[in-house]
Amino acid sequence: MLSLLGAVLPVWGYHLRPDFTSGGHYFIFMAVGVVGGVCASYPILRVRSVSYALVLGAALSSGALLYLALASPPVSTAGRLAGVMLLGFGAGPILHAASLAIWSSYRHNPAATANLAGASFVSGCLLMALLVGGTYYIYTVPSILFLLAVVPGLFACYYARHLRGPDPPARPQPLLELWRDLRSPAAVLSALLLFFQFGNEWAIAGWLPVFLIQRLGFSPELALHLLAFYWAILLVGRVVAQFLLLKFRHGYLLLCSVLAAQFGCVILLMTKTTFGAASGILFLGGGFAMILPLLIEKIGFRFPDLPPSFYTGFFAFAMSGGLLAPWSLSYFAGYLGIRAVMLLPLAGMTMVAVLLTLIWLEATLSGTDRLASGSK
Repeated sequence: MLSLLGAVLPVWGYHLRPDFTSGGHYFIFMAVGVVGGVCASYPILRVRSVSYALVLGAALSSGALLYLALASPPVSTAGRLAGVMLLGFGAGPILHAASLAIWSSYRHNPAATANLAGASFVSGCLLMALLVGGTYYIYTVPSILFLLAVVPGLFACYYARHLRGPDPPARPQPLLELWRDLRSPAAVLSALLLFFQFGNEWAIAGWLPVFLIQRLGFSPELALHLLAFYWAILLVGRVVAQFLLLKFRHGYLLLCSVLAAQFGCVILLMTKTTFGAASGILFLGGGFAMILPLLIEKIGFRFPDLPPSFYTGFFAFAMSGGLLAPWSLSYFAGYLGIRAVMLLPLAGMTMVAVLLTLIWLEATLSGTDRLASGSK
């Protein structure tokens, strides 16, 4: 659901118009919906079960997709903003409930659990891009969105049949306590790092098809398949990361990942061929794939005793960064042209490198560093 906008912008015709800012409004409205959904899930999960939150989130998401199907062009952009916000709002309870559901596994092995959850998430993004790209010339826009609405609808039915009692398996932490936990420098730096990293990944995912169509002249179908290739590289990279974490120094892996992602941005800025675009996406996705599991593992080791609601807040903040980046990118593209799609992530990776250095220094001074020590 969260990857819908990157795949659907060409379907809504934004590859044919130079008005990037109107397309960027979708991302900010979805970000507001995600944050609102997460905040609303706290009181819900204090009195209801995880399965109830999953039913609620999936049902809201299915309804939002049905609304977007009815509000497809030629309906104005303003008519679709409410549906996009509702889609983000439905993702909020799912995010919080999923954090509670996988908490025991995460406490046991942060990196492996983060990799598995990340691989599942990216698999959905990959399927979204393949479905929209594969049906681009076959079905109408409303038909594609009606088909997508079936998926969360089926999940809502499944979880409704497995509803548990009113007591959740883990009590969410109150919001005020959660913000008190976020006051430490390490927590702030880690949250900012996730914010910028998610922003880099989703700036590419949100505007890559439009970039490939307008700058390189690719067909919408080819551009959407290359978006699927980007998600596939992230998926394979997250799986491979699980093995590399056991073989190489984590600080070395982080450095190589940042450099590979920056190199991929440079290739995509300079290339004019399909092979060059695929090569740039390979480096870009491969670099991004390794960074997130390493960050999640470090956060898990740095804050081992905090409750799952702490991590829900972390990821809600990171998700908002992932959606705010393509929104801000739309304004840069309005001034600098479509090449800003690669310039902003290139600058974002520099910020990631700076934050990584600050986190390493903080961990070294506090005696909790694992990356500097070369632990595996």
